Amino acid sequence: MVQAMRDQSIAVKGRLICGDKPAANVRIKLWEEDSGPDPDDLLEAGYTDSNGEFQLSGGEAELTPIDPIFKVYHDCDDKYIPGHRKVKFLIPKSYITQGKTPKKTFDLGVLNLETIFPKEERELIVSRKRRHHPKQYINEEDSF
Repeated sequence: MVQAMRDQSIAVKGRLICGDKPAANVRIKLWEEDSGPDPDDLLEAGYTDSNGEFQLSGGEAELTPIDPIFKVYHDCDDKYIPGHRKVKFLIPKSYITQGKTPKKTFDLGVLNLETIFPKEERELIVSRKRRHHPKQYINEEDSF
């Protein structure tokens, strides 16, 4: 019996808050987690908007059903400890759709990141974050 690779896709959306404020510019990633020798696949990565809202989607060709995982890297209630709190959520398999474009979206709802999650991890690796770097000029006559 020959098994064929099949396109599968997933989408997730929601809103992250920290206490009573939007969790803006929080790094988020949608992964397809693989067991065994096959490495995990990053489906999409991004940041929450100024209101803490996000939407990610992606797909992968796999022989078996994909295992979608949504990860959040944040500093809510954690400002002075090195690294970021890392929380991961398993997305229900009922939201996996066949094909490259998701037909359903898992709505995580509003999530307060002050929550202490079981099996929470820390990410100590500094990643590239969206930052604005003003240009530096050599002499005073130059302007921005």
